[in-house]
Amino acid sequence: MAQKIKLSTIADALNVSTATVSLALRDSPLVAEATRVRIKEHAQAIGYIYNRRAASLRTSRSGIVGVVVHDIMNPFFAEILRSIEKELDRSRQTFLLSNHYDDLEKQRTFIDTLLQLGADGVIMSPAIGTPAGDVMMAEENGLPVVLIARSVPGADVPVFRGDDAYGIGLATNHLISLGHRRIAMIGGTDQTSTGRDRFRGYVVAMEKAGLPMRPEWRLPGPRVKQAGFEAAQEFLALKDKPTAAVCWNDLVAIGLMNGIARAGLVPGVDISVTGYDDLEEAAIATTALTTVW
Repeated sequence: MAQKIKLSTIADALNVSTATVSLALRDSPLVAEATRVRIKEHAQAIGYIYNRRAASLRTSRSGIVGVVVHDIMNPFFAEILRSIEKELDRSRQTFLLSNHYDDLEKQRTFIDTLLQLGADGVIMSPAIGTPAGDVMMAEENGLPVVLIARSVPGADVPVFRGDDAYGIGLATNHLISLGHRRIAMIGGTDQTSTGRDRFRGYVVAMEKAGLPMRPEWRLPGPRVKQAGFEAAQEFLALKDKPTAAVCWNDLVAIGLMNGIARAGLVPGVDISVTGYDDLEEAAIATTALTTVW
């Protein structure tokens, strides 16, 4: 069996202290960058592997952060995860990912796992129906929580999300400025803070402009492209068909535009469509999508 390489082996070879080696391998700014690079290069050359578990026992930190979202296949969450990963890389931390698909029990199981692992925290886009008690239970057991995209009423934790009402208001006002008077709202659900706030933004903009809002002009539910595509048929069959649609997100908008095109109409010409999230796909769609973020 190969002899285990110790921190002291690296320290002796480079004429530095073991404390300096330990800090350098954890990318601590307390060690000069040139020294950190020299230590890490030597450690790699001799086959040293950083033992995260042993380090966590010494520092009471695991270097692990949990991330739980609805579905990473949604490009919105994929882009967020990329940013999270970049930031964690700066501090040599890693993450564990879970999709909850709005399944509360799946989300709870993941939180329990993070607690057992002694994770340093969790970033959550909470599942529909997440009670404040679930969030605060994690906090009370030493797992800091940050919420993204959705909020949980009564949960006293940091929340990072856009001003959804304002954003959808901008999109609706844009369509109004183009001369549209019959505007539908497609997608979303009242079960999430995001869905409620975006619908509120649409309602406020329409009311301020003195425009009618018929119940049938709101088509809730769709949140992905396929659902947006399927909603096109219902949208096009509406009585006094709207000339424009404010969509809950870019995926719904792109799906709707594809459905409109399949029906022989031209998105952006025959029917105007707006999205939300400013996904990369929105800019390169065959008909470029007007979107907000």
